Amino acid sequence: MSAPSTDAILRRLEWTVIRRLDGLLQGDYRTLFRGAGIDLADLREYQLHDDVRHIDWNVTARLQSPYVREFTEDRELNAWFVLDLSGSVDFGSQSRTKRLVSAEFVAVLARVLTRHGNRVGAMLYGDQVDAVLPARGGRLHVLNLLQRMRDFTAPTGGSGTQLHRLLEAAHRMIPRRSVIFVVSDFISAPGWQDALARLSQRHEALAVRLYDAAELELPDLGLVTIQDAETGEQMFVDTHDPGFRERFVKVAEEHEQRMRDGFVKAGVDTLELATDDDLVDAVLRFAEMRRQRSRLAAGGGLPAHLAPRASWNATATSGGRP
Repeated sequence: MSAPSTDAILRRLEWTVIRRLDGLLQGDYRTLFRGAGIDLADLREYQLHDDVRHIDWNVTARLQSPYVREFTEDRELNAWFVLDLSGSVDFGSQSRTKRLVSAEFVAVLARVLTRHGNRVGAMLYGDQVDAVLPARGGRLHVLNLLQRMRDFTAPTGGSGTQLHRLLEAAHRMIPRRSVIFVVSDFISAPGWQDALARLSQRHEALAVRLYDAAELELPDLGLVTIQDAETGEQMFVDTHDPGFRERFVKVAEEHEQRMRDGFVKAGVDTLELATDDDLVDAVLRFAEMRRQRSRLAAGGGLPAHLAPRASWNATATSGGRP
C-alpha cells in the first residue's frame, strides 16, 4: 500500500486534531503565541496585573515610581520552526517515530497559525542547515513544508548532531522578532544551551523536545545489536543483564538532567512530546503552560521591592528583570 499524500495527512490532522483544538481552545490561540510588538508607543505608571517585564527601569529610577512601556502590537505574527531532522529523530520503539511526531506537531501548529492570517517559516537541519523556507501564509505553504519534512533524508556516518550550529544560524537568519519553535530530541554535542539562550533573548523561543520511552529505560530484549543512527557505530549488548540496564538508566537520567538544566539556563518554555503522546493533549498542555506563565508574568500586585515604601536605586538598568 502506498504512503498517504501530504494533502491526505493534513486533511486527517485538520479533522482529527485541529477541529478539536478549535473547540477546546475557543479562539484563545493568540494568547499562546503572542509576542510583544517592537514599536514603543507610550509610557505610563505601573498598574495592577501589568507585566513586570515591561517596566522601564531608567524612567522608574528617575521618577521614583514604577513605569511600564506600552508597545504597538503587531497585527501579524511570524513563527518559525527550527527543525532537527538528524538521524536520531528517526527512532521509535513502537509504531511512531520521533520524526513523525515532529511532522504532525509542525503541521498542526503551522495550520492553526496560517488559518488566522499569520506566516510560518522553517529551517531544516540534518548535519547542517540544509533548507530554509521563508515565512509565508496559506495551506499550500504548510503542505510544502510537510512534504519537505517527509522527503528529507538525514546523512549518516558523520560526527553526530551539532545543534548549536542550527540555533546560531537561526539567530543570524531570522532578523524580525518571531515565535520560534525549536523541535528536536536535543541529543547533541554540547554547546546548544548558550546558543538557545542567545536566540531567546531576541525572539520568543520555545523548546519542543521529542523522545521515546525506550531512550529512558531499556527493556529486557536479550542479546541485541544497537546502532548509532548518526555515526553508524554498532555495539552488541546483553539487555538481559540487570547491571547493564541500570547503567543505561543512570546515563539516561544524567542526560535528562543536563538537558533540563540547559532549558532553564536558556530561559525557554518547554513542551515534551513522546512518540506515544496524543497530540491534542500535548497542545493543550502547552496552552495551559502558556496561560500559567502569563498569569505569573502579570502577577497579583507589585513585587516586594517595588512597593511604595521602597527606596529606588538610581543605577537601575533599562529592560532589567526583577
